[in-house]
Amino acid sequence: MSSITSTPVAVPVSRPAVNPATLHRIRLLLTVLAAILILSGLAYYGYDYYRLDAVSRTQHPKHALLRSSGLVGIRLGMAGGFLFFWLYLYSVRKKVKWLSKIGKTKQWLDFHVLMGICAPILITLHSAFKFQGLAGVAYWIMVAVLASGIIGRYLYSLIPKSLSAAELSYKELETLYQQSVAQISEYLFVPAADLQGITYAPDSAKARAMPLLQAIGMMLWLDVSRPFRVAALRRRFITTGEAILTAGGLLRSSNQSLERTLSLARRQAWLAAKLAFLDRAKEVFHLWHVIHRPFSYSVLVLIVVHVAVVVLLGYY
Repeated sequence: MSSITSTPVAVPVSRPAVNPATLHRIRLLLTVLAAILILSGLAYYGYDYYRLDAVSRTQHPKHALLRSSGLVGIRLGMAGGFLFFWLYLYSVRKKVKWLSKIGKTKQWLDFHVLMGICAPILITLHSAFKFQGLAGVAYWIMVAVLASGIIGRYLYSLIPKSLSAAELSYKELETLYQQSVAQISEYLFVPAADLQGITYAPDSAKARAMPLLQAIGMMLWLDVSRPFRVAALRRRFITTGEAILTAGGLLRSSNQSLERTLSLARRQAWLAAKLAFLDRAKEVFHLWHVIHRPFSYSVLVLIVVHVAVVVLLGYY
């Protein structure tokens, strides 16, 4: 009787797929670190030049490099201009079908905000902190666009999004809110009455009845004051020594039960505030779009004019 020898078959080992959100956070973090290092290095290198007045700069050994038309200065302007034009890809992506399939809107928005911060810094170094004439007008409008962009990013965060980037309905928000309340009840370590200062938010009807500026102020106040209210509550349940180690309660303590409860309370507070101000946030966000877009396009036009004048008149 012949024996049959089976040959072992190699089974490929499947590697767990990396979460795309994790990859995005890593890419964003690396880009932020690179931007900080580059911009800090440029500012440090040029500090002794930038701090001088216009007359003294002409005698400085770095003048030929760091002046606006210098070897380094002109390249800083080119880099800042490139980043500024890159910002418009975020708007173009919404209109170009194949481009809209690359990544998620939130991921594009994160890099849009980052580039929107880096571009004005590069332009500031390019100008050597001199803001006169048409270039000065373009610069200050650009600063206004930067400020409004930061406000817009905050308003965007006030409108809760689902994974498909569609706005969450009131019903979905209410479901998440009730789940959060139930979890707090399950893991309660802090008396419910003590959590009310963290989880407070006006109801939707009251928020809709507020004047627009008051609603904006309330949204800002709830978000800005929440970490300090959490810290005040945390200090009541930790020792004096740990309060010092946690920066007065602003950082996490070693009490896992307490931190679990506070984490759930913060999530409940976030959902409650977003639920209350969802309509007003949409209203303000729409108004912001009306203001932000003309400013951003005007900067684009002024940059093109500035570059054209520099090239045609030979100021480079």
